[in-house]
Amino acid sequence: MDNRSEVREFLMSRRARITPEQAGIEVFGIRRRVTGLRRDEVARLAGVSVDYYIRLERGNLSGVSDSVLDAMAGALQLDRAETEHLYDLARTANRGVRTKVKKAIHTIDPALQYFLDSITGAPALISNHRMDVVAANALGYAMYFDLFRSSAGPANHSRFIFLDPRGREFYPDWNRAANTNVEILRRNAGRFPHDKAIAELVGELSMRSEEFRTLWAAHNVRRHRSGMKNFHHPVVGPLELTYQQLELDEDTGLHVTVYPAVPGSASEEGLKLLSSWAATENVVEKASTR
Repeated sequence: MDNRSEVREFLMSRRARITPEQAGIEVFGIRRRVTGLRRDEVARLAGVSVDYYIRLERGNLSGVSDSVLDAMAGALQLDRAETEHLYDLARTANRGVRTKVKKAIHTIDPALQYFLDSITGAPALISNHRMDVVAANALGYAMYFDLFRSSAGPANHSRFIFLDPRGREFYPDWNRAANTNVEILRRNAGRFPHDKAIAELVGELSMRSEEFRTLWAAHNVRRHRSGMKNFHHPVVGPLELTYQQLELDEDTGLHVTVYPAVPGSASEEGLKLLSSWAATENVVEKASTR
């Protein structure tokens, strides 16, 4: 992915979403050609010259200082994920700075599998920054059984959501799941800009899904750490689960996500039923040997 294009589209999209009123700029009945901020207004808010901001928005972040990046983040009202994304784009733009790309990880150290298997009351998965699921515990295989058996290809969250019809049934609020997935993938693309596998995944999804193409073009990014998610499992029905995500390896983007249910809730009973089903149907072996 071309860094200059990424920078240009990201900054333009952030500028377009902020009205003068939101930025505290008074407009005295002047007819405006844009709904968002003008370049000169962003430059003034950031404390830089108009010519310098135009250079930045054209995609040239080479040599930009942290203080200028912070000023731009403030002027464009970027949140934490967006600010981190801007810094990632700037690092890529600087000559000689290149993120080391490691071979795609599809297996994990046995110790990590022991760690997953020790979690018995909640689904747990290990995924990489390419959205591939590389390991799971028994409940994880059971909960995401259709993903592991998906006709869309190897176990991958993005392919399951956009290319497998069962993904739309598994996520009751599919639009939210789709938006979240793309925003995470966009952020990961900024963190690992030279990762050919991410570029290939984005290209594949863009070719096969108009919905993905539209969401990708929005240039939104997201930090995904904790919250609540709703699922509809084909065997046990609705599940409302909390989730916690922890990064395991910054270099490879490996992270673990655990989905516990609220104690005493209907979803806790649902997970118990799911565990029984998994043991009865030998789900782990069926899912992991696809």
